[in-house]
Amino acid sequence: MDRRDFVRMGLAAGGVASLARASAATPPAKVGPGNILDAGVAEQQEWMAANKLTSHSLTSQYLHRIKSIDKSGPRINSIIEINPEALKIAREMDRERMARKVRGPLHGIPVLLKDNIATGDRMSTSAGSLALAGVRAERDAHVVAQLRAAGAVIIGKTNLSEWANMRSTHSVSGWSARGGLTRNPYALDRNCSGSSSGSGAAIAASLATLAVGTETDGSIVSPASVCGLVGIKPTIGLVSRSGIIPIAHSQDTAGPMARSVSDAALMLSAMVGVDANDEATKAGADKAADYAKALDKGALKGKRLGVARNFFGSNDDLDEAIEKSLAVLKAQGAELVDVKLPNTDKYNDSELQVLLYEFKADLEAYLKQYAPSAKIANMADLIAFNRQNASTELRYFGQEHLEASQAKAGLDSEEYRNALSNNHRYSRSEGIDQILKEQKLDGLVAPTGGPAWLTDFINGDHYGGSFSSPAAVAGYPHITVPAGYVHGLPVGLSFVGTAFSEASLIGMAYAYEQATQHRRAPQFPASVSLAVR
Repeated sequence: MDRRDFVRMGLAAGGVASLARASAATPPAKVGPGNILDAGVAEQQEWMAANKLTSHSLTSQYLHRIKSIDKSGPRINSIIEINPEALKIAREMDRERMARKVRGPLHGIPVLLKDNIATGDRMSTSAGSLALAGVRAERDAHVVAQLRAAGAVIIGKTNLSEWANMRSTHSVSGWSARGGLTRNPYALDRNCSGSSSGSGAAIAASLATLAVGTETDGSIVSPASVCGLVGIKPTIGLVSRSGIIPIAHSQDTAGPMARSVSDAALMLSAMVGVDANDEATKAGADKAADYAKALDKGALKGKRLGVARNFFGSNDDLDEAIEKSLAVLKAQGAELVDVKLPNTDKYNDSELQVLLYEFKADLEAYLKQYAPSAKIANMADLIAFNRQNASTELRYFGQEHLEASQAKAGLDSEEYRNALSNNHRYSRSEGIDQILKEQKLDGLVAPTGGPAWLTDFINGDHYGGSFSSPAAVAGYPHITVPAGYVHGLPVGLSFVGTAFSEASLIGMAYAYEQATQHRRAPQFPASVSLAVR
């Protein structure tokens, strides 16, 4: 029986084994009514198993918190839509538990989805655009079907940077015409980055146990980093892309966003699986794993890690925080080698060209399969819609990327094929794989990116440094873990490896997390105090 059959059939024995491993790896905290919403999967499951908590109660509490924190109070504005069937699903999971049918570690656990992931239910799937507001997908995305089969309770969808931040050269991350602006729980005037802005803010603010983000280049790891979370961008082909509003099939993937490595690992285990509608998942057919097995506090011992020094230097305070992280890695038994990741400047232009080509083709394919009743059917229609609704859609920035994508030819273009080949050459065989082989490394580490910047609708985003592109362009795994704070703003440490090295990276990330325990809950200040380091 393969992993896909395991998830679909919901064998309780396997699910209990996974949860037991996660619980053994992290001793359960004392959980009470005051902090159950900030607790992890293992703790919440223990309470449900002991009949001290139900999925219905847990879901109700999260929905109440969304009303009090997201829609009023500090008004994080991370949730774009609530699932009207959430409590009904939770009640059904409780019935199954009473009948001694526990599907696995996610049984009854509330989960949020980014609003570019199709759900065949009463919620819209819009990518934050008014062009798709109210449009219901024909069916669930494969990853949603996997999560439902695992017993997850889909409680709503999160806001995002509209069209996953592939609309304008001058965009503001975390804003969409349909959802408005999502604010950072660690400083409300700061940005959440993107494009999985709402997923990052919501989990940081404990509005659900887990969330799904999507990434093309940085859209999971960057918001996870600036919101003090763990984010996993999997290898392309490990998690199905079908049913996700696309940018580019060569780089797009969904991945977990969570408050701990153990929670992210449990969620990833439920998300993976072969999908007949996504050819790339065949490559990952024998790669999927129960990632709870990787949760080992001693996983850094004997590991040889390359410190990608060409991704330092964007912020002195950030570098100082990461140097402390490197000291922890060494103290945990890792050998560190300073390296320069080669050829990172050779795919800047070609990456954008590939995204522009694939966006046009992939969007049309998605709309045809999942939203045939939508008022738009292709990129040209979308551009026209935005022009006709400029007062709402184009009020802050334009649609230069959409227009550039529309101008591209088909995927049989020589320019496209050459650009894609260039990307893979310099990010893989003459990039990540080259340095790993030359230096006999188990992975690479570097700062994920800078601390959150002030949201600015006049000048647009102004990122600090970023380590997202090498793994994104290569289609390789990337995990970010909280690495401390810069003036009260979270920053992350990244672990990057070769294709399908998720288990190894999760182990190292977990060992680092357990040795540091950096994450602390946000307090929703209006702004940061520069007196705080």
